[in-house]
Amino acid sequence: MSETPGYSEAFIPGNTGSDSCSDDQVWGDPSTVYSYILKPRMKPEDEWDAQCDPLYHKTAKIDSLRINTDIQGPGGSGAFAVTSSTVAFSGAVTATTVTCGGAKCFNIPHPTKENKRLVHACIEGPETAVYVRGRLTDNSVIELPDYWKGLVDPDSITVSLTQIGSSQDLIVEGVEWGNKVRVRSGNASRIDCYYNVTATRIDLAPLEVEQDA
Repeated sequence: MSETPGYSEAFIPGNTGSDSCSDDQVWGDPSTVYSYILKPRMKPEDEWDAQCDPLYHKTAKIDSLRINTDIQGPGGSGAFAVTSSTVAFSGAVTATTVTCGGAKCFNIPHPTKENKRLVHACIEGPETAVYVRGRLTDNSVIELPDYWKGLVDPDSITVSLTQIGSSQDLIVEGVEWGNKVRVRSGNASRIDCYYNVTATRIDLAPLEVEQDA
């Protein structure tokens, strides 16, 4: 048992300078001290029990929480921070599932229809891949991004070509040093095509596609 100065008198519900028991907003000067929330040891009909040590909330449950400024991680500079508009992580993010019916999705306000949302799912495959796409006109070389050096496995590069306007008998002659794709027309036509170049990332370990449950 501990002595609790200032709490020797009986607690009288609603005795806060008003005879109203309405659910009013709290008021006072703001406290900037990070401290635990006091948990009273009483039932609604009980008086304050000065014989018991006070409790504080080490864990808590609340129906709804509105953030005015931010939520910080341990020590004020932990791995995460939450504000009214952003969620930021300074370390890796691990999620059990981020899905919509088993697929990875994004869900955004519809760009042209009111009161609608747009939901798309990601293309999935047994690899961690990157791609670049564009249009090749009056040229026979697709220049790949410089940053692909060291990012992708050159031996994994594949090229898809879509002819525009006419049959051009397009052929991929080869990939040079992982940064150029050479294309030619088998019937000597003017080259005009869309391209899609895909490659597997070399900076990551291959996916373990089938895993134990």
